[in-house]
Amino acid sequence: MHVPTKASILMKDVYKKIFPQVNRELNYWKQRANEIPDEELKTQALASIQDKKFHCQGGSVYSLLAGDEWKEAIRFIVAYQTISDYLDNLCDRSTSLDPTDFRMLHQSMEDALTPENEIKNYYQYRVEQADGEYLTDLVKTCQQVLSKVNNYSLFQSRMVQLESMYSDLQVHKHVAHEQRIPRLEKWFDQYQEQWPMLSWYEFSACAGSTLGIFCMVSYGLGNHMTEELAEKIFDSYFPFLQGLHIMLDYFIDQAEDEEEGDLNFCTYYRDHHELEQRLVYFVEKTNEYIQTLPDKAFHEMIQHGLVGLYLADPKVKRMKKFETIVKRLIKVSGRKSQFFHWNIKIYNRLAGRY
Repeated sequence: MHVPTKASILMKDVYKKIFPQVNRELNYWKQRANEIPDEELKTQALASIQDKKFHCQGGSVYSLLAGDEWKEAIRFIVAYQTISDYLDNLCDRSTSLDPTDFRMLHQSMEDALTPENEIKNYYQYRVEQADGEYLTDLVKTCQQVLSKVNNYSLFQSRMVQLESMYSDLQVHKHVAHEQRIPRLEKWFDQYQEQWPMLSWYEFSACAGSTLGIFCMVSYGLGNHMTEELAEKIFDSYFPFLQGLHIMLDYFIDQAEDEEEGDLNFCTYYRDHHELEQRLVYFVEKTNEYIQTLPDKAFHEMIQHGLVGLYLADPKVKRMKKFETIVKRLIKVSGRKSQFFHWNIKIYNRLAGRY
């Protein structure tokens, strides 16, 4: 598979190759989830696959950077994203508010990126234990794929750095409500000097994406990774492209999060105008930074695709008070975003999501 440079070719690859392969991988993990002995763990594992399938679909677009190893890239991306979504459910919708529990659960994500690490009891600090080796096998799958990557040591530390920030975020944002903001603000204090252009809630959003990891793994499987490229990917994806990804996710989830009492980083802006200005800023800075990457046209399409994908979500139809922001974001993102936006809307309609 060649790295596509045109949106129409990208979408053809997505529908004909990537999505069917993602479905095959997810069907396997769904079958494994159905076999989990503990009912609570089973419920959360199945819900994460059911409700967040599109995370795996979107992330797997990066497999196009892996050349002949694109199926292995999808195998890693689906397994790693499934860990992420499963743990998010366990921390967000389950029986615990214990940061020690959350930290131990997320040790699995570091181990997944570190083939030399031994498997641990990730459920050590919670009541539910019996998952039929579900989480362990997800971790081992990631380790197996990464053990095949030449020169993995050249970029492993950058991947673990992204994972570390992701896991920190998940721990801090899922504790008792009154502890969340103080913990997130204190956490950002460590990074404010490095990224002074961000607020604590924007930094938190930037940490919440897995896209930089998927990009590095796919290039690694395609045998293209160098230390220099790892630095470029890190700087291009963190903070701006990852921030744009998660801010869009929070943007469309505002009503849902308000109903559920969940933290939403879009609600900390002074008003709608500031929210609009900052989202536009993330679009513009993302575009600026990805110019340094190889396969520049591909990464631009990722950016345009993110805007098109999220703003084509059925939830957006109910966001009447944000209509001007939606229109501005699509306009400022350009014609390719419009192409993805309409294409995904049609796909959603055919898939019965409208």
